[in-house]
Amino acid sequence: MWNDIDACLTRARTSNQTGERPVAVFDADGTLWDEDAGEAFFQWQLDNCEFQNLPDDPWAHYRSWKKRDPHGAYAWLAQISAGSELSKVRAWAEACYDSHRPWPVFRSIQDLFKKLQAAEFDIFVVTASVKWAVEPAALDLLGVPHENVLGIETETQIDANGVQIVSDIVKPPITYRQGKVDALLKASGGRRPLLSAGNTLGDIALLDTARDFKLMIQSQSPLLSQNAVLLAEEKKLRDHGRPLGWRLHAFRS
Repeated sequence: MWNDIDACLTRARTSNQTGERPVAVFDADGTLWDEDAGEAFFQWQLDNCEFQNLPDDPWAHYRSWKKRDPHGAYAWLAQISAGSELSKVRAWAEACYDSHRPWPVFRSIQDLFKKLQAAEFDIFVVTASVKWAVEPAALDLLGVPHENVLGIETETQIDANGVQIVSDIVKPPITYRQGKVDALLKASGGRRPLLSAGNTLGDIALLDTARDFKLMIQSQSPLLSQNAVLLAEEKKLRDHGRPLGWRLHAFRS
């Protein structure tokens, strides 16, 4: 894999006629680390924040909604913070991240990020999780600034004291499936990525938009995984991508 990536970076240098910085994009959960940052943050908020008007069983409500309407369910995880100061929500996300140390980031991903950063790539993380939940690990472990984390978030409003308050109005696009591509191209000024990486069937559109290197991540071991749903979703991506020549990196076998 490393030889193929080095060849990709060489092609990027030799074929760059515009002087624009090349782009790389990564899904977050299961691609960068062995954790679901959005759901971890959801549980942390349930444990630590006294939200009003939540369903009696928030997890059952979320999981049921996700089965029939993933877009709406993912948006709801951001909307539950409505009425809170944005700075407070980000502080909650930092506290959640701290409570999960050591965060299970993949070492090979850290090595890849260093290689891409040395080659002066603009790196984006695009996730169906709540943006604020992903920001702390992306910055601390991979050096990705908040503005390059693209995820589910809501609009903010300025109150009478000039403080940003989270609303329940979801910012489009919803960063799920094709929405990941739409968000990336908007943030990158229309630059398609040279390299894309993801781990599930929901990342097909994101990988397919790469101009050169399409990297499938297998985070789950068929022998060790206790997450049957994620194991199946990763297999679906491999079954789709292998006949197309997409590369595969398995962190466990």
